[in-house]
Amino acid sequence: MNELKVDKVSPRTGNYVALNTVGMKNIIINGDMSIFQRSTSASSLTGSGYHAPDRYRFSKSGFGTWTWSQSTDVPSGQGFAYSQKLDCTTADASPSAGSQFKIESKIEGQNLQYLKKGTASAESLTLSFWVKSNKTGTYIAELFDVDNSRQISKSYTIDSASTWEKKTITYAGDTTGAFDNDNASSLQLTLWLGAGSTYSSGTLSTTWTTATSADRAVGQVNLADSTSNEWYITGVQLEAGTTASDFEFLPYDVNLQRCNRYYQSYTESNTIIRGYGYNNSSGMSTPFTFKTPMRVSPTMTEVSGSDAGSNTDLTSFGNIKTYGCDFDTNPTTSNQFNYYQFTFTASAEL
Repeated sequence: MNELKVDKVSPRTGNYVALNTVGMKNIIINGDMSIFQRSTSASSLTGSGYHAPDRYRFSKSGFGTWTWSQSTDVPSGQGFAYSQKLDCTTADASPSAGSQFKIESKIEGQNLQYLKKGTASAESLTLSFWVKSNKTGTYIAELFDVDNSRQISKSYTIDSASTWEKKTITYAGDTTGAFDNDNASSLQLTLWLGAGSTYSSGTLSTTWTTATSADRAVGQVNLADSTSNEWYITGVQLEAGTTASDFEFLPYDVNLQRCNRYYQSYTESNTIIRGYGYNNSSGMSTPFTFKTPMRVSPTMTEVSGSDAGSNTDLTSFGNIKTYGCDFDTNPTTSNQFNYYQFTFTASAEL
């Protein structure tokens, strides 16, 4: 998972040149905020869910109303084209004890085995990112072990209002509790933005420990205390080791394919599905292959549709697998080609 560097002699100059083959050292997918398949701007957000940037979950109860969007406001000269932006549209200056507000990124256990968690050789992890907000003060970045209910929290400070700042945080390796070797969520990066007393009344857990709610986000500022508040982040990288390396930029198509394991959108334009109906009673079933295999058999959702051709009607998504599904339709005219035009999504999120 580390960057592999190989030196060779250039046949043209005779000098040594370094060839870098990147092994996807960044545990976080879509750290450069380039992929927003669901929406580039989701407004009036009051509850939890995947709403805008791929691979990031909006987790919230209380703490006002928000717009979550893709922004071109980025740190200068760092190579980033986009950030994710949170904009408070309804404030909550006095959240209840059980209120919480955070952004989460979840990682499969089978992608984390090289960290050797739960052994004496457990790897340290270093988190780095660029952040900007008019709300200065203390924020909490937490790693949560879902498999063993363990967590470690570290604070960082936004020092200068409305100024891009780079933050680097190192977490010691955890010698207790191995990650499950499967396709379920094992590790969760949690970026806290607001915490009621249920999550902030104890002592911050700066070393790995059994999860205690009161110790998770001690000292966290309330980003929701004013409708003037905004928060931007980009360049999120979590990697093995005790130092932060330069951000690992991936080609757009590679980044998109990694996101497509968890969510696929077929809403860019109406999709035309064609099949053959033998008679009015049997209908027809048209196989469809996903862009890339998904984490699990996904939840299929028709976004919009309209009858076309011979009044074909989509009745269901059938035989849903990780690699594809069937479109089950009910043509009203038999023994001829029929098609149905519609848009849909497939979700296999953690």
